[in-house]
Amino acid sequence: MRLFSSVRAQNVPHPWVAQISEHPRFGVLLNDPGADWSQYRDFAQAVEALGYDAFWLSDHPGLGFMDCRTTLGALSQATKTIRLGVAVSCVLFRPPWMLARLSADIDRLSNGRLILGVGIGDMEEEIRNFGLPLPGVRERQEWLEETVYLVRRLWTGEPVTFQGKTGHLENAIIQPGPIQRPSIPLLIGGGGERTTLRQVAYYADMSNFMAHALVGKAFTLEDVKRKLKALRKHCESVGRDYRAILRSYISLLLLAESPERVKAKREADPLGYRDFMRSATMAGTPEEIIPSFQALVDCGIQYFIVMLYLNDYETLQVLAEKVIPFLKLPMREVETPS
Repeated sequence: MRLFSSVRAQNVPHPWVAQISEHPRFGVLLNDPGADWSQYRDFAQAVEALGYDAFWLSDHPGLGFMDCRTTLGALSQATKTIRLGVAVSCVLFRPPWMLARLSADIDRLSNGRLILGVGIGDMEEEIRNFGLPLPGVRERQEWLEETVYLVRRLWTGEPVTFQGKTGHLENAIIQPGPIQRPSIPLLIGGGGERTTLRQVAYYADMSNFMAHALVGKAFTLEDVKRKLKALRKHCESVGRDYRAILRSYISLLLLAESPERVKAKREADPLGYRDFMRSATMAGTPEEIIPSFQALVDCGIQYFIVMLYLNDYETLQVLAEKVIPFLKLPMREVETPS
């Protein structure tokens, strides 16, 4: 696998990653096809008002979601302080120059609040539906590598000439660039222990995986521990401080204060995800959920992206008020890398 040393991540954490807290940070991903603009806006404003770190959107043009970048651009004007994240963008959907251009614009519109997540694509049928080429996993990993390289190079505002799998650039320039320095924080999604986590160690500010066959296969605490151990080893091999990477976990979440209410939410299953998302769903009362989150924190997870159904303001509020305050990061995670 080719490594582009000129755009490798710094050995100190991105300023956003370095925002240390005694509690793990949480972001919220709206997981509801068919939502309209006013619903996105109202939900994002509620997420911001409750003190969450970020509002995230996924990048699935064929699953009934509004385009994540158009929506985040609009949300940049409807919110003030909350981070705006993409979790994650399939690198096959857009050429690197377009990804760099759109991301830089959202970062400027939001006054430096964007987090960009990228991955190799987890829903192959969706890729085929739009007539896009679907190379094998290894080639898509190489495609991701080139994309990260080109996006980071283009964000510098300098002319870029390149020939590779992702296409050809000849003195391409992206200006104005993003506001954030040294760059927009970059998340690489997936838990592949041989290649993906090596790419995380070399390029990313944030890692992310989940308990799902398509996104990391972190089904058990032992899986999480093994993947974080692999990430640490890759960091050692490329000379990167492991603590400079924000380690995150994503899950569908259903919360309520009574078992009866939790049961009702499970049975409602508004999107028909009961089977598809079963392994990646956390559901329960605060008393039941706190140990589950804390166990992941104790393994080394520092950040959670929770997928919520539209209008599940109950989960949003219960999580903020009755779960997060009772979670504690180990002291070793509160230390700032030197």
